[in-house]
Amino acid sequence: MEGIHKVNTKCNLFLIGFMGSGKTTVANYLKETYRMDMVEMDLVISKREGKSISDIFALHGEEYFRGLETALLEEIQKKSGVVVSCGGGVPMRSVNVDAMGKSGRIVFLRASPETIYERVKDSHDRPLLEGNKNVAYISELLEKRREKYEAAADIFIETDGKKVSEIGEEIMHSLWALEHKNKNDNDGRI
Repeated sequence: MEGIHKVNTKCNLFLIGFMGSGKTTVANYLKETYRMDMVEMDLVISKREGKSISDIFALHGEEYFRGLETALLEEIQKKSGVVVSCGGGVPMRSVNVDAMGKSGRIVFLRASPETIYERVKDSHDRPLLEGNKNVAYISELLEKRREKYEAAADIFIETDGKKVSEIGEEIMHSLWALEHKNKNDNDGRI
């Protein structure tokens, strides 16, 4: 926790971004380094349903899966000090953004389409990319989601070319700065 003084790790941290942006890897780092509880949404949903995410999509459809995400976020609202690796589509629903905002800070991990492609090209656990694993498709889908990601986020972090520790520390420094700014803003109010 070098350089971090009294960062509020009691609020939840929601890591959003496109698949392959590093959410789970960074969440694991924050869990280990800052002793936060961690929820990897896709893993929890898959475990509860007894099916892979691809199978859930195939058997029940995307809308059913999105409902499971929303229900899980509502559960997480009752907790504190949790770092959450959100599925790539979570911020597409305003109800999800509202749920995240009520109990924590939203961190948008950004990566280029080329970086994302390199990270996901060998994975078969990404139903929206299956059969479309190329930079052009990733770029197109990322652009469709970008506005929602940006509107939801409190903190923006670039991940290209960075070590996980650099990303994790940048998040915590940004969180500290945000809390410090909010504290100063509130101290000046009448």
